[in-house]
Amino acid sequence: MATAARYPIWRKWSALFGIYFQDGLAYRASGIIWILTDVTQAVTMPLVMSAAAKGGPIAGYSPSQFVLYYLSTLLLSGFITSHFMWDLAMEVKEGQFSTQLLRPMNFFQTCFLRNLAWRIIRPALFLPFFLVLLWAYQGYLGQASYSLGWETFAAVALGHLVSFSVMMALSCIALWTQEAMTIFELYYIPLLFLSGQIFPVSLLPTWATNLAHWMPFYYTTGVPTEILLGRLSGLAAHQVMGIQLLWIAGLLMVATWGWRRGLRHYAGTGM
Repeated sequence: MATAARYPIWRKWSALFGIYFQDGLAYRASGIIWILTDVTQAVTMPLVMSAAAKGGPIAGYSPSQFVLYYLSTLLLSGFITSHFMWDLAMEVKEGQFSTQLLRPMNFFQTCFLRNLAWRIIRPALFLPFFLVLLWAYQGYLGQASYSLGWETFAAVALGHLVSFSVMMALSCIALWTQEAMTIFELYYIPLLFLSGQIFPVSLLPTWATNLAHWMPFYYTTGVPTEILLGRLSGLAAHQVMGIQLLWIAGLLMVATWGWRRGLRHYAGTGM
């Protein structure tokens, strides 16, 4: 009888991904509720910023470009932005995390497949809403232009990996303290402002723009969106993609260190 160790790693990945994909489909109703909260931003922000730009472009954004920017950010963030640290923190707090340690697979691989399954489901659930938004804003999008070269798809994939790496590093805090959820809530403040989800990074004050370029948040959704809109291209696009790779490598190193040290503090007693 074959043991688990004899199975190719890709078969383990496929089986685990299938389990988490089915789990995500089972909770699609809650996913749609979360999507509806994001749609609120897609309805308000394009109208506000496009109205402000009627007197002239703001930081190079015309009304049509503002609309396309926010719609693109909303669509891409559904795949790119990860939030699985909440699940891990709850499992650690309740003692369920111990079962993760018994699985015959690297924990980081498990988290990646678990997160990827939902990151694929979420944009699929959002697609009907996105089509409605495109219809509603069709009057603004006639003059908008975008780029779908290989750089766009590569930047989206790298942005997802940057977000995943941030989450892995942040999730390890749950192994050190049961108050990790409070820290996780603080994470969303720089994420929203420095990733470009609230405003394009170029609209921020100079010091905030510089700060965004020195932190990982901009390299999650901000970079792929700007490449999609053609605001980053050629050598500039390749340079920021290189920075994305550096952030992925650095954050995974931090996450590995936090994981190994954090396991020494994990008691596994639960609540």
